[in-house]
Amino acid sequence: MTVETDLIPAPRAVEGPMRCGVLFDKKTTLWAAPGTETTERWLRSTLGAALGLPLRPGPEGARDCVRLTLDDTLEPEAYRLSVIAGQGVEIRGGGPAGVFWGAQSLRQLLGPEAFRRAPVRSGITYGIPHQIIEDSPRFRWRGLMLDVSRHFMPKDGVLRYLDLMAAHKLNVFHFHLTDDQGWRVEVKRYPKLTEVGAWRARTKFGHRASPLWEEKPHGGFYTQDDIREIVAYAAERHITVVPEIDIPGHSQAAIAAYPELGNTDVITASTEGGSALSVWDNWGISANVLAPTDNTLRFYEGVFEELLDLFPSEFIHVGGDECLKDQWRQSPAAQARIKELGLADEDGLQAWFIRHFDDWLTARGRRLIGWDEILEGGLASGAAVSSWRGYQGGITAAQAGHDVVMCPEQQVYLDHRQDGGEDEPVPIGYVRTLEDVYRFEPVPPQLTEDQKRHVLGTQANLWTEVMEDHARVDYQAFPRLAAFAEVAWSALPAPLERDFADFERRMTAHYGRLDALGVAYRPPTGPLPWQRRPGVLGRPIEGPPPNV
Repeated sequence: MTVETDLIPAPRAVEGPMRCGVLFDKKTTLWAAPGTETTERWLRSTLGAALGLPLRPGPEGARDCVRLTLDDTLEPEAYRLSVIAGQGVEIRGGGPAGVFWGAQSLRQLLGPEAFRRAPVRSGITYGIPHQIIEDSPRFRWRGLMLDVSRHFMPKDGVLRYLDLMAAHKLNVFHFHLTDDQGWRVEVKRYPKLTEVGAWRARTKFGHRASPLWEEKPHGGFYTQDDIREIVAYAAERHITVVPEIDIPGHSQAAIAAYPELGNTDVITASTEGGSALSVWDNWGISANVLAPTDNTLRFYEGVFEELLDLFPSEFIHVGGDECLKDQWRQSPAAQARIKELGLADEDGLQAWFIRHFDDWLTARGRRLIGWDEILEGGLASGAAVSSWRGYQGGITAAQAGHDVVMCPEQQVYLDHRQDGGEDEPVPIGYVRTLEDVYRFEPVPPQLTEDQKRHVLGTQANLWTEVMEDHARVDYQAFPRLAAFAEVAWSALPAPLERDFADFERRMTAHYGRLDALGVAYRPPTGPLPWQRRPGVLGRPIEGPPPNV
């Protein structure tokens, strides 16, 4: 029997709950089978710290015990959470990740105090009603992309977002590390990438049409040890970190650091009128793109060699989007390269760039993934596509036998505004409400059953041009990321058949969890006074978004 629950994402089945159940107090012990150590550590360090409970080791059969165990009859990320009066709590997972996701549900059952960092009341006994939850995810890729190039997020903020992802059972962190406005990862053989490329002189405040500037330097980067820490922290939470190094466009920060990477015969001077190109201080798409030279290829092979040592992920993201071709059209050297390679045009030159690194990564046991523009030149069989310009890129990729992650701009770009009100801070794009995100369907109906298997999953994206700090990121992400997490995890009906009223009911409890976590979400009634940005120009688009 499936009954009402406050869990987000919604589980597949719940039996109970009943009034009697299990008590959580200082006598509660913890028993962990081999293979469940990540959850054992997490329960003590996070849940135990929040509730002031030691969760001491205890025998498997103890009455007041939390038991963690593996069950190979379940799928790797599936779990069964049993709260049985007189027997304690048992989390059975098909793999270590399944046990961990079961622990996230246990945390929600204990109430919002379980989401704090230290106990707010002493000597409290927490009760969980008798119930059995059986659950498993719909998709293997449940992602969040965070842009740290436009506005840098310090390491502690990234670790915090990994915790927020884990609390919502999201498992892929797409780390957008480079762009025109900043290079954010240390590469030891190319130190100027961070000495020069990680810093810009000033920053546009608001949309690029805004007259406002923040007249102070902005930047930052992650050392290689920072990256190792982030990757390890994510792995403890069963999250994979997929790095993105953007090529051949969105590369002005790299060219500012190493000018020979650019099209030096036609390079665009800096906005200050000098002869040296600087890290870009505005938003949009820079005309400065990588030169199609062997030197550029060797340079980025060196970058990726260091990154492969830092990121063990199956996929490496190479961007590949929004590469303006003006410089290549004007550059005698680029035109000579097109002729030398026997290419038809500048589009072929971009495809040559992508194919080179597709082959390079494949030879090293990794898989290339890029934005859907990479389809235009043909891909190796193992390459995958992030479908961002709508559904069509994903449809084309899946029909051609490529794996795809669905992240269409007009559906799950969380930097777009979530309400049409005048108080909405720096409004960008079409209105995408909490309900709109809840009714998002990642799998296009045009696909056959075989083609649907190429949809690895879905991802929400946070581009940070108008998010100058973590509070602005919180506001844009939440509560919509909670709705997205349910879309990515739960077995929901067709979009129009989804019970949004029930989701709103469950969000009433979830807002308390977000409050305990210190998330500066957008309240249902609209932005709080300190969340507004009066006078800061955005770029709202009226009407319904195109469904492409």
